[in-house]
Parts: sequence; structure tokens; C-alpha cells
Amino acid sequence: MSRPATFTPPPGVHAHRLHTARGDFAALEAAAQGQRKGTVLFLPGFTGSKEDFISLHVPLAAHGYRTVAVDGRGQHESPGPRDDETAYAQSELARDVLAQADAVGTPLHLVGHSLGGQIARAAVLLNPFPFVSLTLISSGPAEISVSQQQRVKLLRDALAVMDMAEVWEAMQAMEPPEDTDTGGLDKGLDDRADLRRRWLGNSPAQLVATGRQLCTEPDRVDELAALPLPKHVLSGDEDNTWPLPLLDDMAVRLDARRTVIHGSEHSPNTDRPEETARALTDFWNETQMR
Repeated sequence: MSRPATFTPPPGVHAHRLHTARGDFAALEAAAQGQRKGTVLFLPGFTGSKEDFISLHVPLAAHGYRTVAVDGRGQHESPGPRDDETAYAQSELARDVLAQADAVGTPLHLVGHSLGGQIARAAVLLNPFPFVSLTLISSGPAEISVSQQQRVKLLRDALAVMDMAEVWEAMQAMEPPEDTDTGGLDKGLDDRADLRRRWLGNSPAQLVATGRQLCTEPDRVDELAALPLPKHVLSGDEDNTWPLPLLDDMAVRLDARRTVIHGSEHSPNTDRPEETARALTDFWNETQMR
């Protein structure tokens, strides 16, 4: 589970409801400072939320980019059916992204983290025209690793017999001591309360459906490579969800820019936000020069 630095928007970042033709989505947004260079739409990963990009808004805005991060359907603060898995078919989530892009205003740069990257890919394959670039953060070519598939299966099995609060308590009991110990610090307690609140906001059906997608996603790299859209594959220097050699190979197949953020793992956007923001702006600035 990704751990944002905070769930409280910093100055210059405001929360609102993004009204689209396919419903309302919770969003965090920051206006570009100075001359606007472009607009960015961020899509979070499995069990994540718009807050996973909260530390990117200010540095990106300072470089002239308007930023919008959303909770997907059934994620955190965006509404979604709690017992209808068909509502979370990948094609439905991809159409949500196209509706979000239309509401935000196009053209825009699309960025997806992990599961969000595969949903972003599906949206671009449905209609690439709203987008001027695609960045996949820690998001691989096909299904997740076997070890992560086993973790997702455990979650799906738990959701079949327990409610969301009970699953949360079970997950906390399984965490290593260094991950659960707050040391008595208020921030640690607040962080755990925020993470629990985010977890409880998720739709169980969304978690089951998207978890299944992660375990069965086909390789669509060749389809994506055929689109004349600038692409960027960004990751940490450690990742047990999609091993780095897979991401390296995918970047070659896509003829994509490849960035490795050292000192980070599956979520460089939360582990090393300043370095991640710099890598994103370098890529976007380069695409404008083409």
C-alpha cells in the first residue's frame, strides 16, 4: 500500500469534485505558475488514491504545469458500486479516464501509477487523441509477479468472508513490526488513521475486479508501441511487482524514455517526489521540443 507524505493538500492545491459525463470524481488540483506549459492527469494504483501524487503538485506547478489527480471509480473518495464487479471492467475504467480528460480539458499529459498505468494504457488505446504523452510509473507490460498475484489472491479471499474493516485489521496484524510501530508519534497515528480511512472508502467490488485484472492483464505493448505518442517508463530501482528487467524491456519495445529513480521502490512518486517531478518535467519539456 502506498503511503503519501500527507493527506492534507499543501498551499496551492485544492480538493474538488470533477464533474464528467460519467459521474463525479474526487480530485486534487494545482494551477500552473507563470507561463502554462501543459496539463497533467494522474491516475493512482491498486489500493492507492489521488494523494499518492500530493507531493508532485507544487514542484510541477512551479515548472508551468497544471496538475489534476483523481480517485478512480470506487477508489477512496470517488463513488462506485460496492457489490457490482462489472462496473469496474477495465474498458469501463478506461472510458472514465477519457471522460475525466474531457472534463479537465485537452490536450494533456497522462500519468498512471501501477494499476493506473494499465488503465491509462487502455484509455490511450481506446482514443489517443486527447493526450500529448503517456508516462507509466512502475507499471509493467502484462500481469504482476507471481508473489504479488499470491498477495492479491489472499486479499480477494479475505474480502469474500470479511468486511472492509475486518480486512484492514487483518492486514495490520500481518505487517512487519517496523511498519506498524508509530513510536508514539502523533504523525504516525494520523498517518495510520488516514490510511484506514482511505481503505474503508474503497469499494470491495472494485478491489476484487481490479485485483483480478492485475493478475490476468495481457501484454499489449505492441499495440501501444504502434501509437505515435511520446512514452515514458519510470520506476524506482527496486520493484517486486514488475521486476526492473521487464520494465527495461518494455521501454525498449515502446521506444520510450526510461527513467530510474534511485532510492525508491514501487512508488517513486511518494518515495522520491522531487526527483520524480524533475524526471517528469524533463520528459514533458522534451516532448514540446519535438
